[in-house]
Amino acid sequence: MFSWKKCACPGCTKNAVSDFDGDGHIIDGDYCLMHASDPDGITRKMHHFINHTDKIIGLNASGVMFSNIHEFRLTGKRFYGCNFSQCVFHGLHAQGFRCRMTTFDFAVFIDCDLLESNMQFTSFAGAKFSHVLFTGSDMIQDNFTGLESFQSSFDDSDLYNSRFVKARLIDTSIRNCNIKKTVFREIEQQNLSFKLSNTNEAIFDERGSALFTGMKKLDNPVGARV
Repeated sequence: MFSWKKCACPGCTKNAVSDFDGDGHIIDGDYCLMHASDPDGITRKMHHFINHTDKIIGLNASGVMFSNIHEFRLTGKRFYGCNFSQCVFHGLHAQGFRCRMTTFDFAVFIDCDLLESNMQFTSFAGAKFSHVLFTGSDMIQDNFTGLESFQSSFDDSDLYNSRFVKARLIDTSIRNCNIKKTVFREIEQQNLSFKLSNTNEAIFDERGSALFTGMKKLDNPVGARV
């Protein structure tokens, strides 16, 4: 798991981002990206490390930008216990991206394709998706609480036992998905589609799923296109 070491700058409550030793191994840094003496240098080292490492454990890249990096490669990468909170991912394209127990809280994804990804026990709390495709992915027991999603797709994915509590889902597609035990409480929705998904086994309010309440109206959530 990534280090919870706090930034050494007085009064800063952010976590210090990872640094690297002379052999290129991850070590604990002393400062967050904002207070680092060379944030651009740290960002370049992060990009280089991820590009040349297939299995990454305990990396803290909080606040780093991954934007329009044409040579940046995520396909087939594996991340375990990493921190990408408040990062920006723009124009990234990958297939088979894999992560476990990793946080993308308050991260921003714009024009990204992460097709056939496998993300389990991973958090996207407060994140923003704009034109993002997760089609054909396994996103089991993930946390999307407070997510803002615009013109994005989870189609043909397994979202078993995930959480979309208080999410804002606009022009978003969750078609042909497994949403058994997935929670969609207090969501804001517009042009949200659950077509061919098992909505009768998802949870849309405090009364539980339509499967257990017998309330057929929950099979087709108000405002959702099925």
